[in-house]
Amino acid sequence: MASVKVKFRPSTIQEKPGSIYFQVIHHRVLRSQKTKYKIFPDEWDSAAGRIVLSPGRPDRQALLCSYRQEIKEELLRLNECIVTLNRKQRPYTTEELLRFYRNRFQENTLRTFMTSLISQLRRQGRMRTGETYQSALNSFMRFRNDREIAMEEITQDTMESYEAYLKKEELTMNTVSFYMRILRAVYNRAVDKGVTTQRFPFKHVYTGIEKTVKRAVPLKIIKSIKEIELPPAANTGYARDMFLFSFYTRGMSFIDMAYLKKRDLHNGILTYRRKKTGQQLTIKWERCMQEILDKYPVNTTEYLLPIIHAEDGQERRQYKNALTLVNRQLKIISGTVHSPFPLSMYVARHSWASIARSKNIPISIISEGMGHDSETTTYIYLASLDTTVVDRANRMILKEL
Repeated sequence: MASVKVKFRPSTIQEKPGSIYFQVIHHRVLRSQKTKYKIFPDEWDSAAGRIVLSPGRPDRQALLCSYRQEIKEELLRLNECIVTLNRKQRPYTTEELLRFYRNRFQENTLRTFMTSLISQLRRQGRMRTGETYQSALNSFMRFRNDREIAMEEITQDTMESYEAYLKKEELTMNTVSFYMRILRAVYNRAVDKGVTTQRFPFKHVYTGIEKTVKRAVPLKIIKSIKEIELPPAANTGYARDMFLFSFYTRGMSFIDMAYLKKRDLHNGILTYRRKKTGQQLTIKWERCMQEILDKYPVNTTEYLLPIIHAEDGQERRQYKNALTLVNRQLKIISGTVHSPFPLSMYVARHSWASIARSKNIPISIISEGMGHDSETTTYIYLASLDTTVVDRANRMILKEL
């Protein structure tokens, strides 16, 4: 029967921390498994074989407490590996035991697996998806206090605890669902690759989509935004133009606007592919669109709009900086036009859909115009945008009281 002990190896350099390692013995063969934990000699009790809190280092007490918990968890993992191998009722060596442990719990951690996926997404040019995966990973690791977790250890209890943590942080249910759906996709990928077995850990957590707060403004607000007088060459004027360009182009997203190429505009037709879905869309080039383009010097790059100004490998950073600037300036414009809520580039997209719906334009046309991959997406999109019809019906009922 294999056994595991926690050991401490002092540093050969004075005043430097030493290393914690696991000593594994099986059939009298002794091997060591290194860990990431570094402590000083006065933080180790050799008789008890455990970390102790040093009165002389109060600043390290929280760290040492987390080390003790993590070491306890790693010991449980090692012992679980021993039990698993013993159940197979076949001989195994100490080296095989440690290799099984590393493959199962050290190399196949969520962070390792997900970081590899993120790198793959970035190589494929799917930068936005990579960013959302990184955001979900960062959130989960904050929940774990940056402690590793093996794919094998992701259970229903784990995810329910994470959901409770997100709710305690007062995140919206759509944000909770956003993180859960990303982690579920990663977990299912790990199952497909044979990294872990399917335990359905997301069975009892929220992965739906709630109706969002209305983010569409009526046509009169759009007209006010268009007609408002703003200082020439001011950032607010630039923000207003980008907002209107999005509205004119059926709610084109800002990232698609940023990456429009001059060659995408040909014979009065603008053709582009959505970054999010890859779907190709065509838009008739209207005079109002050209008027915005004519306000600005011709872009010296291959890009059509004055968003990306340099082809230096930092195009995405330029796009994100421009989006931040535009949204900040749109909030300033909000008060001037008496918008019912702060404006943003996303409001332009929602507003086009809402106004189109109010004109009794069929859902199928709105869906195609916005580049949605299905009408179901459009129905979800419109569900929270305009409740005026329901409000009007309610008013009629109340008048009868």
